[in-house]
Amino acid sequence: MGETKLMSLKDKRWSLLGMTALVTGGTRGIGYAIVEELAEFGASVHICSRNQTDIDKCLEEWKDKGFNVTGSVCDVLYNDQRQNLMETVASIFHGKLNILASKLLLY
Repeated sequence: MGETKLMSLKDKRWSLLGMTALVTGGTRGIGYAIVEELAEFGASVHICSRNQTDIDKCLEEWKDKGFNVTGSVCDVLYNDQRQNLMETVASIFHGKLNILASKLLLY
């Protein structure tokens, strides 16, 4: 596993090990940066984006860094896709979601 900020910190009070996070719009910009920070501190992260190619590219980068990140396609403007996303996240994280970072919340 790649070195993380968590491993380099003497004070582990910022550890996110065991925490789960969902980041919408996680393949670009602020969302991408949020995923990097959460994963570096040990969180398991799920991202969504409208484009599978973007998701695959990012997941490969994060895998190479040793981050625990999964992803799925979702356009959060549509209720049925949001519903499916939450079912996916609930399944992956066994019903436990600690952190939500949504592009919709950032505007």
